[in-house]
Amino acid sequence: MCTTDPSSQKRSNRAELAQSEQAQKAPARLARKERAYMKIILLRNGGFNRALQLSRRSLALGGTLALVGLCVVTLWFTSIVQSGQIDAQVVEQWRAKLANQRELVVGLEQKSQAQSAAVGKQLAQMQARLMRMEAIGAHLTESADLGGDEFDFGNPPAQGGPVHGAQTTLAWQTLEYELTQLSSQLKRRETELNILDSVLVSRDIEATSQVRGRPVTWGWVSSPFGKRVDPLTGKIAWHNGLDFAGRDGSDVIAVASGVVTFAGERSGYGKLVEISHADGLVTRYAHHKALVVSVGEVVKKGEKVGIMGSTGRSTGPHVHFEVVKNGRTVDPAKYVAGRS
Repeated sequence: MCTTDPSSQKRSNRAELAQSEQAQKAPARLARKERAYMKIILLRNGGFNRALQLSRRSLALGGTLALVGLCVVTLWFTSIVQSGQIDAQVVEQWRAKLANQRELVVGLEQKSQAQSAAVGKQLAQMQARLMRMEAIGAHLTESADLGGDEFDFGNPPAQGGPVHGAQTTLAWQTLEYELTQLSSQLKRRETELNILDSVLVSRDIEATSQVRGRPVTWGWVSSPFGKRVDPLTGKIAWHNGLDFAGRDGSDVIAVASGVVTFAGERSGYGKLVEISHADGLVTRYAHHKALVVSVGEVVKKGEKVGIMGSTGRSTGPHVHFEVVKNGRTVDPAKYVAGRS
């Protein structure tokens, strides 16, 4: 009969008891182990997936890092907000500066437009004065019998010469000053030319209104003023004028500027022209073949008034020329000779 050793039986019982306790504790340890980890499954296209296990320590560390990151982000956002407030102030300042500069630009544009308009007006006035001066100069050239080639107001004066040194562009202030000075000079010259023209015109009017010269372009004195032998009766008679004989049909001209007060037939005179002048003078031109002026017409010195003929009491083609001063007939010889 076999007998069992009591000590070995006890050891066997303790081993079975330890295994039983370990078997009972294994699910708990497995549960605790499973609770200590977090499994994350990542799904991919094509049915493949991947599992990630995160321990509780890793989760705690990740939460801590997330909290720190949130704090950092919060501080960064706060700094951005504060810097944004500063930037807004700077932007507002720049906007104010830009608005001021814009106002300055608008002011400069308005000033430039006003200056351009003023310069344009000044140039227009200068052009008008230049045109008037050219007209006056041309008139003076013609009146004074100056050489047209020497004083040609239709073309700019000849200028020239070599350039010495560097050339610089006129500044706006200098240009404005020069334009003002030139305008003033033009105005003074225009006034001077107008005065000179008025003087010359006055002299011309005075010269042309003075009774002086011969009433014919061609001819000679055939009968004097005063007592003479009448060519038709042969008796001594008084002759109130000078007779200028010439070709039949030649021109008879006015010896001074004036107004025609009579143009027609008069007994003894034939076809007669009578012209009134200044200083109470009247000139008469008789025996025309034809008259070319009418009453009320203004004639100039040297202008044709009729055609030489032999109408009225006449022996041949000639002009009977009389000068009447304040209603009395005077000797035309001194007027013909220019001694009036």
